[in-house]
This record gives sequence, structure tokens and C-alpha cells, in this order.
Amino acid sequence: MWRVVPGQSLVFREWDGEAVLYNDLSGNTHLLDGGAVDVLLALRAQPLDAATLAARLADRFDADADALPAAIADMLTDLARLDLVESLPC
Repeated sequence: MWRVVPGQSLVFREWDGEAVLYNDLSGNTHLLDGGAVDVLLALRAQPLDAATLAARLADRFDADADALPAAIADMLTDLARLDLVESLPC
């Protein structure tokens, strides 16, 4: 299960499939693709696992349905490195 880091307000501006997001907890600004923003917004609503995220966001991604869960898992790992999401203990 993954969630947005508690206290993160997800301040961003999006255009042409890319977004600039300000991490108000670290003070960093990140350039993200629109898919990453979709993942963050889905996780802001509630914690989810990669497979559930893939199922909910399948129509938003231009990827093969079989490859999408792995792509979402990779995206979650990248977002965790940016301190935007965190994995919940099982």
C-alpha cells in the first residue's frame, strides 16, 4: 500500500502533459509527467496498492494493460525517492 506523505499539499501546475509540483515539506520543486500527477491525486484520496492504482488509472495511461502495474510500481518508487509518497507497512 502506498500513500501521499502526510502533510503534503500537492501544489502543482500542469500543462501539455507535464506538471511542476512544489513539495511543501522539503521545499523542492519537481517536473513530473501527467501520469505521476494522476497517481498522486489518486493516492491523496486514499492509500492504494500498485495493482489497484493501475486498474483505476488504466484509461489515463497509454500503456499495455499487462505492463501497466509494473510501470505504476516503478513510478511509485520514483515518487518515493522524491519524498512525495511512502509505502505503508503491511
